[in-house]
Amino acid sequence: MKKQNELGKKKTKKTWIAYLWSAPSLLLILLIVIFPILYTGYISFTNMNVYHWTNYTWNGFDNYKDALLVLDNGFIAALMFTVLWTVVNMVLQLVIAYVLASLLNIKNLKLRNLYKTLLIFPWAMPGYVSILLWKTGMFNSQFGLLNQWLVKAGFEPVRWLAGDVIAFVCCTVVNLWLALPFMITIIDGALQSIDQSFYESAKLDGAGWFKSTYYITVPMIKAIITPAVVITAFTTFKQFDVIYLLTQQVGAKTGADLHTILTYAYEKAFITNNYGYSSAISILIFILLIGLSTLMNRQNKRAEVDE
Repeated sequence: MKKQNELGKKKTKKTWIAYLWSAPSLLLILLIVIFPILYTGYISFTNMNVYHWTNYTWNGFDNYKDALLVLDNGFIAALMFTVLWTVVNMVLQLVIAYVLASLLNIKNLKLRNLYKTLLIFPWAMPGYVSILLWKTGMFNSQFGLLNQWLVKAGFEPVRWLAGDVIAFVCCTVVNLWLALPFMITIIDGALQSIDQSFYESAKLDGAGWFKSTYYITVPMIKAIITPAVVITAFTTFKQFDVIYLLTQQVGAKTGADLHTILTYAYEKAFITNNYGYSSAISILIFILLIGLSTLMNRQNKRAEVDE
């Protein structure tokens, strides 16, 4: 009994020592992560804004009702646009990245390493710099490169970022420019991991490119690229810089009215200064992302069990 008590005391002592050593990190997490979330949740139930900075009052779920039930407020429209933005970009990324990665894996391809270096270059540049270079160097209505080409060809200049549809296309192009290198790298590595004997056997059996891709390539690279697809999908869903810098930047708005849920929350917080409402939007985004993460984890676990 004495030995058991002594062992119990030693374990308790080690546990407390472990807590003491981890206390600074836990405190930082509490201050930097947990407290802002809790404070944002608290503000979301008030009418805090620029006119009620210190004398705000509790208004319950009014902010959430305004966001979810009042269509004119724009949150539902921003959410639908965010879903559309994510789906379109993910489909294009996967298709284009797969095609380019397949081309890079052609046998006896010359200058393969040079092509890979050029394709990875946009990813190496800071995103802020790339976006502004596209905005001023390519899409500018007066001296942008695209309009210079159009004028030389005898066409009228185009205001690339002035309309919603054309601005959406331009934003998609820039986002692909930024995101494709990562997806190409992942798919290229996945393709190189496949034993070529599978394709040789399929070719002997008379299988063409489409059948080989469907029955060999996709199943064998699925487990490798799935985490990259999930990460990229969440990154795209939380996209802020591309849409904001190209179309919504304060003092440089282009006329397009495109809003993801993050640019919408930013506008309500720092443009209209409606902090209570923007906090409610932030909490809704947080809950939505947590829900999507949980759903994706469950699906991945089911897929692993099925395999």
